[in-house]
Parts: sequence; structure tokens; C-alpha cells
Amino acid sequence: MNPTKETSSLSYLNATGHIPYGMTNDYMFRLILEKNNYVLKGLICSLLSLTPEKITSVEIQNPILLNETVKDKEFILDIKVLMNDSAIINLEMQMAYMLNWRERSLSYLCRAFDQLSHGQLYDNVKPAIHIGFLNFNPTPDDKPEFYASYKLLNEKTHAAYSDKFILRVVNLKQIDSATDEDRANRIDYWARLFTATTWEETKMLAQNNDFIASASQSLYESNADEITREKCRARENYMCLERKLAEQEAALSEKDNALAEKDKLIRQLQKQLAEIQSAN
Repeated sequence: MNPTKETSSLSYLNATGHIPYGMTNDYMFRLILEKNNYVLKGLICSLLSLTPEKITSVEIQNPILLNETVKDKEFILDIKVLMNDSAIINLEMQMAYMLNWRERSLSYLCRAFDQLSHGQLYDNVKPAIHIGFLNFNPTPDDKPEFYASYKLLNEKTHAAYSDKFILRVVNLKQIDSATDEDRANRIDYWARLFTATTWEETKMLAQNNDFIASASQSLYESNADEITREKCRARENYMCLERKLAEQEAALSEKDNALAEKDKLIRQLQKQLAEIQSAN
């Protein structure tokens, strides 16, 4: 049942102004999708281009522990969802630019795919899909996309090797680049909800969309809870430090590359000098 259909004295419809903690906060993102199964189902429908009737069940396999330290490095970032008992879907909100995101996302995807117990047939492995919501382009050499999909392909023919191992990225910086298909599936609506900073934005998005309305209500109720706000604040502080660390690592990497180029140039000049001296 759609939770927003129930009567509540607290409603996002009456809220105005700034949203204290939105869904780009990965703790808030996890919390809302965990406590509101209706919203989780609606999001997956959009991401996988499915109608609600096609999804009979969505179950989170790694729920948040209430006493978990959200500022800890080991805080579980991805949400592992079992859909229809037939597919594993990982969802991850990542706002800090990370040089190792591609390797880490592959690691998450591999763990989701490695699901068989001893003695089970390989034919029984469930499809695994990792979907990351990012505010940066994970493939700087490629043109930025709003919703990108990657899978194993034959390098010559581009034929798909398997449809059971898929990685997708929603670039929250590229919402305006959404395709007609993305808009038809309302993926751009979800992206705008995640990045919304005011209640007025959520109200506009929620018009005629029960899934977005339900998510907006859960977001409002979660922000009204002091314990949730404290955990979001702690997570935000930790992510701020992690973001600064990532920026420093990127700067150091650029310096290392520049030094390597200088060393290469010096060696080339030394070689040329030695050749000239030997010729004389």
C-alpha cells in the first residue's frame, strides 16, 4: 500500500524552505529505501524499465543496524536488494569523487554475482546489477551520460557475453542530458528528487507521481526525527573529510604525473646530449 495514502499530521505538503538532509546523504538514502518498500519498488521499476506489476517483491539483504556508527569507514555504502527472488540489485549513493570508484564498483558487483553456495549449479546464478548514483563522471575519457550501462562484450563484434553481470551509473550532474527513454521511465524525476534542496521542489516532482510523493513524505518524516538528523550529520561530516582526502589524492596524482613527465623529458635531453658528445 502507498504510505502517503494514510492520514498523517506531519506532511511534506505543509513544509517550506530548505531540506536539512536530502537523499544525496547516503545514510538518508539507505534509510528511506529500507523503511519504505513502496519507494524502493518504484525506484527499481524506473531504473529497470519495468511496470509495478512485474515486481512481486523487493527485499533488502543488508539492512542498516540502528546502532551502527555511520561515520565509520566500514559503513556499508551499497544497498543489496533481492528482486522477485531472481535478481540481485546493488544501489549506491556516492557524492565524493573517488579515483578508485570504478574498481570499487566492480568489487561490489563481483560480490553480488558470487552468490552460489557449495554444490549449487552455475546455471542457478542470479543476474547481478550494480547501480551507482554519482555526482561525477566515472569515465573521464568518455562523453558524460545521464544514465549509462556497462556489460561484458566481445571487443570485435560487440556481442553481449552475458546479461547477468551489469554495471549502471546515474550521473546526477547530467540530469538535463536524460534521453527520451530516461524521461519516459521517470529516472530524471528520481534524480531531481535526490538532488532537491527545498520542499517546494519535492512538491513539484510529486504531482501525479505516487512513488515520488511517498518518498517525499518519508524524507520529511526522517528529517523530523532527531536521531536520524544526528546520524545524517555524522555521515555528512565524515564524507566531507573523505571528499577532501580524495581531492588531495587527485592533486598528488597530478603532481606525480607532472614529475614523471619532467623525468622523462630530462632523460630524453640527457640521451640527446650524450649522442651529441659521442658524435664529437
